[in-house]
Amino acid sequence: MSNPRVVSLAPSATATLSALDAAECLVGVTHHCEPPPTAGSAHDTDPVAVGGWTTPSLDRVAELDPDVVFTSDGLQAGIAEECRERGLAVDHREPATLADVLEGFRGIADAVGRPGAGAELAAEARERIEAIGDAAAGTGGDATDTAADRPVVYCEEWSDPPMAAGNWVPDAVRAAGGRYPFVDAGERSREVDPEAVAAADPDQVVVHVCGRGDRVDPATVADREWIDAPVHVIDDSLLNQPSPALIDGIERLAGLFADEGEP
Repeated sequence: MSNPRVVSLAPSATATLSALDAAECLVGVTHHCEPPPTAGSAHDTDPVAVGGWTTPSLDRVAELDPDVVFTSDGLQAGIAEECRERGLAVDHREPATLADVLEGFRGIADAVGRPGAGAELAAEARERIEAIGDAAAGTGGDATDTAADRPVVYCEEWSDPPMAAGNWVPDAVRAAGGRYPFVDAGERSREVDPEAVAAADPDQVVVHVCGRGDRVDPATVADREWIDAPVHVIDDSLLNQPSPALIDGIERLAGLFADEGEP
């Protein structure tokens, strides 16, 4: 099955399929996905928008007669199960760490019959992460060797109430050369105690509010009494999406940390 009919209900899967040069197989996506111009070309169609990330029309999905449906995150677990109940083949992933995200590249590629592309994409991602770590260490070694010198970083995934980012974000901060004492890698994002953030005395604050892209005024965070550090707003897809965009996000973080660390 060289060109399966694919429905992606997860923006992360759509982005990964694009990086694998497999977006041509897409026949359906959500309104939140951003497929490339080549999407659907293997089936002489443009992908049909089947609804939102958590509110897709499964009737429309079924009508597209997909060979595989991609879902992601615990918020889509119920959707994945409903698809299976309809007799649809589902590839559902709930990555929790950076390692899980990289393994997902291979898994998604396998599901569309392109294992070689998946192995190549995962290897390229690891090489980029290693290069970031080497640069952060400044000695060609591992960034973890200079842990005491790394900046403390607070990453905010949601602002009302303030929530520290979890899952793979702690891994991403560490890979970029920072320290992240707010949530352990693999744990879900959680509401933070302002006093605990102030006590950690972060050197950098990164805001990447879900669904807002980079459309957040940094002053709304910088003006809080418990924030006393430079505030950077970045596109939320660079840290919140378990796709190749995350590697771009790690590189972006490393650049921020290096710029702020210069005299």
